[in-house]
Amino acid sequence: MVDPLAEGEAVPPVAAPGERQRLSKWRLYGRRFVRNRPAVGGVVIFVLLVLFALFGSFFQKYDHVELDFLALSDPPSPEHWFGTNNAGNDLYAMVVVGLQRSLLIAVVVATGTTILSAVIGTAAAYFGGRVERVSLFVIHFLMVAPTFLLLAMMSNDSGGDWKVIALVLILVSWFFQARTIWTLSLSLREREFVHAARYMGVPGMRIVIRHLIPNIGSLLVINFTLGVVGAVMAETGLSFLGFGVKLPDVSLGSLIGIGASSISSTPWMFYFPAAALTLLTVSMALVADGLRDALDPTSAAGGRA
Repeated sequence: MVDPLAEGEAVPPVAAPGERQRLSKWRLYGRRFVRNRPAVGGVVIFVLLVLFALFGSFFQKYDHVELDFLALSDPPSPEHWFGTNNAGNDLYAMVVVGLQRSLLIAVVVATGTTILSAVIGTAAAYFGGRVERVSLFVIHFLMVAPTFLLLAMMSNDSGGDWKVIALVLILVSWFFQARTIWTLSLSLREREFVHAARYMGVPGMRIVIRHLIPNIGSLLVINFTLGVVGAVMAETGLSFLGFGVKLPDVSLGSLIGIGASSISSTPWMFYFPAAALTLLTVSMALVADGLRDALDPTSAAGGRA
């Protein structure tokens, strides 16, 4: 038998008895997340909804604006899987497009609010002084302002354009997250690596972007996930009241608003978009809860590694 040491071959390290192999941070987070069955179920539901929004149009027989005058307010059937509305539009096609629009608005708004709140919150904590006072004044003023009233007033003249609605939602949704990030960043600005970067002459905004923001990455992931839920609910409320997406464009909120007015005569017009909205919000809430438990080292729900 040949001795591997004599041949110059490397011998893999052997862990001492009772010693566990060290895991990387992200592998540890992944294991904690996978053990959370409701969170995994939320991911599965969300992925299925995304696949339905992306590829559901390949199975539809009618476009969402196409009218079938021979099927007015028809219930679900082999020809129209989700039924039709009183104008003859195929509800299946409208739910596919509505889910696409709601998901797009939610992702854009969640991304915008996460970035804006992270930059403003960490910059206010790092620079302090006048920057901090002005930032907190704006944040606290917006926190006590009637948010939904501001949303309705600003989106009323949008003409139902989803891009304008998304921009309005970003402008009135970032300050709650920014307040939390500012509180967390107050302790980070006193850490040794921040002082070292400052003494080396690194510009302030570079310190904020390259040192402070990456160190609150777990919080930003959770904020983004919860931001998707909040954006979907806000857009749904606006569209339900007539301030959001308008025909011929559709969203889940506008479909629910139309279906609610005729739920007694054509209940399928309400139940199908409402079911899609419920699955979307519940799945993202489960994912956010699982991410919180996986990324929080003090959480008992995440279990042992």
